[in-house]
Amino acid sequence: MNKRQSRLFAIGATALSALAFLGLTIDSHRQFGTLTHAENITPAVAHGKDVWHKYNCINCHTLFGEGAYYAPDLTKITQHRGAAYLQAYLRDPARFYDEKRSRRLMPTQNLSESEITDVIAFLDWVSKVDNQDWPPRPILVVGNALPGADQAAKRESGVATPTADRSAASAQDPIASGQALFSAVTPPCAVCHSVTPGVNMAGPSLGGIATRAQQRIATADYKGRAKDVPSYIRESIEHPSAYIVPGTMYSSNGQSFMPSTYASSLKPEQIDQLVAYLATLK
Repeated sequence: MNKRQSRLFAIGATALSALAFLGLTIDSHRQFGTLTHAENITPAVAHGKDVWHKYNCINCHTLFGEGAYYAPDLTKITQHRGAAYLQAYLRDPARFYDEKRSRRLMPTQNLSESEITDVIAFLDWVSKVDNQDWPPRPILVVGNALPGADQAAKRESGVATPTADRSAASAQDPIASGQALFSAVTPPCAVCHSVTPGVNMAGPSLGGIATRAQQRIATADYKGRAKDVPSYIRESIEHPSAYIVPGTMYSSNGQSFMPSTYASSLKPEQIDQLVAYLATLK
């Protein structure tokens, strides 16, 4: 290739790259309205975005993978945590996490009630943006949510592996299917609950839930309708506020922070499988 040919090749390649970039940019802008559900950007959502920037939330958190990586990505936070939980959390973060226990500290921003409501509206709008599965990493709220942390904790504590801790789900095995559902339902149970005894996340540890269920049913302060362990676990899934686990980070005003949507979002056989799995955690 002589100099003239090289020059023509460079000019052609540059022009082709520029056209490709321009075309992709135009196509992206053409789809923004649809992908972001722009029609749902209400005044509350717009104000919530201002609140997000006012308090420099992005200095610690990320949205769509953009921002700092000191604190969890919040792109799908409202799909993992209900509004009641987020409201209580934003009012008093120290009630949920402290630096000693969680190895990170969320500052108390002293947000007004309207700021809290609107920033949650903003985050809810963000959670529904079609982000093409980006960022491709799970939400990390506490260190115990890190992949493998549960297993490491078990090894350190010497706790025996639960019967249901199996590597593969089987359609014929309700326990294995329930274990798979534990991480697959929406929102995933594993986002809030650990199965390692004593490892409490946004929700209490479910390690030993079968044993505790039997004890709770027998106590005088239990007001639910469950008569045995499976029915207690089922009641907890379908009606989370039937029994409130003690702890200020799990409930407010007698209402559990756990989503109450599983009874309608899951099929009856899926709930049966979750119950079968959790009942093995003794």
